[in-house]
Amino acid sequence: MLIEDVKKEVENYQCGLVEITGGEPLLQEDVYGLIDLLLQDDITILVETGGQLSVARLPAKVIKVLDVKCPGSREEKTTHWENFELLTKRDQVKFVIADRADYEYARDTLKRLGLASRCGATLFSPVHDHLAPQVLAGWILEDRLPVRIQLQAHKYIWGADVRGV
Repeated sequence: MLIEDVKKEVENYQCGLVEITGGEPLLQEDVYGLIDLLLQDDITILVETGGQLSVARLPAKVIKVLDVKCPGSREEKTTHWENFELLTKRDQVKFVIADRADYEYARDTLKRLGLASRCGATLFSPVHDHLAPQVLAGWILEDRLPVRIQLQAHKYIWGADVRGV
C-alpha cells in the first residue's frame, strides 16, 4: 500500500490521532514520508517502536513510545539506550513484563534512568495470559511506583493470536 493510500484511509476514519506500530515501524523507510503527510493534516502521531533503532529521525511533534525489552523477552541487549536522551515530556516508555524478574528489571531501569521526570508516562504491561494484571498491580502498589498499567488491549478486543489489527 502506498503512503498516499494510507493517508486516505486515515482521512476516512476522520480521527485526529494515529498510532504507528509494528513489527518495527522504523525499519520501513516509508514511515517517515507517511509521518510527514499526516503531520500536514495536524494529526497527532504516536510511533511505538521496539526500541532497538534510533528515534532521532522522528519529527519533534511525534510522540515516541519506546519499548524496553525485559530479560524475559531474551532481547534486553537490543535496547538502543541513546534513545532515552531524546525523550520529552510528551513521550512514553513501555515495559512488557512476564514475571517478577522482569518487574524488578523494569523497576530498577525506571529509577536508574529517572523516567518519572524524563517522559510523560511509563507503562508496565503484563504479558497477556502469562502474568495476571492483579499481581503486577500489587507489586507496583507495594513499591509505590509512578507508572501506569497498560493491558494489551488488542489481545482483549480481537484475540491473542490475531495479527494485522
